[in-house]
Amino acid sequence: MSQAAAQPQATETKTKSKKDYLKGWVPWRIKRYYFFVALTIVALVLPWIKINGNHFFLLSFDKLKLHLAFVQFDMQEMYLMPFVLMILFIGIFGMTVLGGRVFCGWICPQTIFRVIYRDLIETKILHLRKRIKNKQQEPDYSKPENKVKHIVAILMWSALALLATADFLWYFVPPEDFFRYLAHPMDHLILVGVLVGTTLFLIIDVVFIKENWCVYVCPYSRIQSVLYDEDTVMAIYDPHRGGKIYDDHTKLYTKQKDLKADQPEAECTACESCVTVCPTHIDIRQGLQLECINCLECVDACTVVMGKLGKPSLVRWSSEKEVLFRKGKTHYLRPKIIGYAVVLVIVIAIMAMMGSKKEHMLLNINKESRLYSIKKDADGKIRVENDYIFLLQNTQEKDHKFYFDVIAPKGMEGKIKILKPKAPFTVHPGVKKKKIVRLYTTDLLVKDARKDTVIPITIHAYAVDAKDKIAVDRKSTFIFPRYDKYKEAE
Repeated sequence: MSQAAAQPQATETKTKSKKDYLKGWVPWRIKRYYFFVALTIVALVLPWIKINGNHFFLLSFDKLKLHLAFVQFDMQEMYLMPFVLMILFIGIFGMTVLGGRVFCGWICPQTIFRVIYRDLIETKILHLRKRIKNKQQEPDYSKPENKVKHIVAILMWSALALLATADFLWYFVPPEDFFRYLAHPMDHLILVGVLVGTTLFLIIDVVFIKENWCVYVCPYSRIQSVLYDEDTVMAIYDPHRGGKIYDDHTKLYTKQKDLKADQPEAECTACESCVTVCPTHIDIRQGLQLECINCLECVDACTVVMGKLGKPSLVRWSSEKEVLFRKGKTHYLRPKIIGYAVVLVIVIAIMAMMGSKKEHMLLNINKESRLYSIKKDADGKIRVENDYIFLLQNTQEKDHKFYFDVIAPKGMEGKIKILKPKAPFTVHPGVKKKKIVRLYTTDLLVKDARKDTVIPITIHAYAVDAKDKIAVDRKSTFIFPRYDKYKEAE
């Protein structure tokens, strides 16, 4: 009688413990889904956003332009692109030192595409797979209905792959040009070829190569091994609580009773939920493996199983220092992380500083081979002329009229003037305009009988309708002749 009464009481306590432990718990998988949705929205919307006609990021090989943070740069200003790449790589490396292969599991397009195809299309929509939690059991394609569903799944993903490729190309060919070009495909065969080729690659990759890309092809998994330290956060199994399942990569136990017989304190139930849910087909209980992408699905699986027993998960998102070595809490703000952060801030600061000095027009000035000419004007005054070749480019999106001023050294202000051109001239966007410029003076600037004198001047070029915004200064020289040559013209 007492045993019968005790059994329901134990069951009630166990159920209550389960409810208390999993109350308010949100699986990492669901958090990843929300994060994927946010990333997808940003990636799709960002190419359509323009401020002052400029995109957030656009590397146009067609128009030889770089848009960065809604500021337009000409290809001659590509000095910023190395900084963008440095920020990308330093950020990923720092992210790896801090959170392991978290980029692969949470940001990488390959992972996001596989989740869309496997979890959404195959599992939720078409029911080709029985459960999201079992990624080891492939659909049985021998059944006729499954063959049809498989074809439908490929067609559905093909449409999404085409959209994904188009979205990728929008960062190189803006949407306003992309669709206009596609209306005349024979005139833009390279664009069409890249669109079709990349789409086919995504279909083959996501449908047939699958996570083998992460395991065998992607070089990032090899790089990460040299970046990890004992404080790096990753999905990690606790052998102190769960028990030692492997010895020198050899599996020792497949059943809980065998594990308990050898290690009585071991809490692992040998259910292998953490194994069946793994998209890269590894057993997290074997320890750190290059194939792990930190998707944390094994953490979710073990949390549910152990939560039913009223215990914390045996697989945690933690560090070797905390779980394996038990040396204390994980140090997130450690010298290596601070170093990456400092370098990242420095690179961003340098890029911002250089970008803030962006010139809204391009101007190169070259003197002609003839140093000067000496003439008499209609009034009988001696006139010294210097000729220049101005190569000017309007980097804006609309036509502008340009002109310039000559800034002479102190004491010579206003004495060096413009003879040609006499009026502002129009330059179209993206066009390099070659202009012959002639400067002159009717004043005796220097009286030197020994040599010609090189006078430093500054050319201040500007757009007449936007002087405050579109203007550049260039250093040049004005050559004044020897005094005896000057007197010969009288």
